[in-house]
Amino acid sequence: MEEQSSVQLVLRYFPKLTDVQIDQMTRLGPLYEVWNSQINVVSRKDIGNLYERHVLHSLAIARVIGFAKGANILDLGTGGGFPGIPLAILFPEVSFTLVDGTGKKIQVVQAVSEALGLKNVKAFHQRAEELKDTYDFVLSRGVAPLDKLMGWCRRLFRKKQIHSLPNGLLALKGGNLKQEIKDLGKGEYVEIFPIQDFFPEAYFEEKYVVYVQG
Repeated sequence: MEEQSSVQLVLRYFPKLTDVQIDQMTRLGPLYEVWNSQINVVSRKDIGNLYERHVLHSLAIARVIGFAKGANILDLGTGGGFPGIPLAILFPEVSFTLVDGTGKKIQVVQAVSEALGLKNVKAFHQRAEELKDTYDFVLSRGVAPLDKLMGWCRRLFRKKQIHSLPNGLLALKGGNLKQEIKDLGKGEYVEIFPIQDFFPEAYFEEKYVVYVQG
């Protein structure tokens, strides 16, 4: 079971990481242990399984899309930095903006990003309504139902397209999604990707990456 709490789990699925990326991924665990003892950003029962339940879970998005160099990505309601920080390590030539309505959580995100030397991460204590920029994709993990997320972020999608997948929302979701998708309305284009198709660990059963076109 120890393997679930180590960077080896990430390397099993992402074996081509550079030495710098491996170092950054390795340091994530100890950094979050220190910060979580001061500011609770990760569930206490999850901190021992950080690499499975937070890091690898975040990286499921990278199995749906490889972000292009120069892309601009928003992590809305990032909490302690998920999925934004693991994805920023994986895509160093992509700009990530991480926002959350809780200032203490953004303090942790900024400290972790700085400690890892992530030049491609900006973190702000802001709400969705306050954002002015536009982005290729908006990411979210367990923040709100899909219809509410789209209501917040529809105006934030950049018009210019640089990916084969049109700009839109990529949300990490769990459980039965039928009602959430129904609530979006018939005009929305939605794709659902079961995470167990990428990572067979039992934890990812009934967990999905949901794409909603912007």
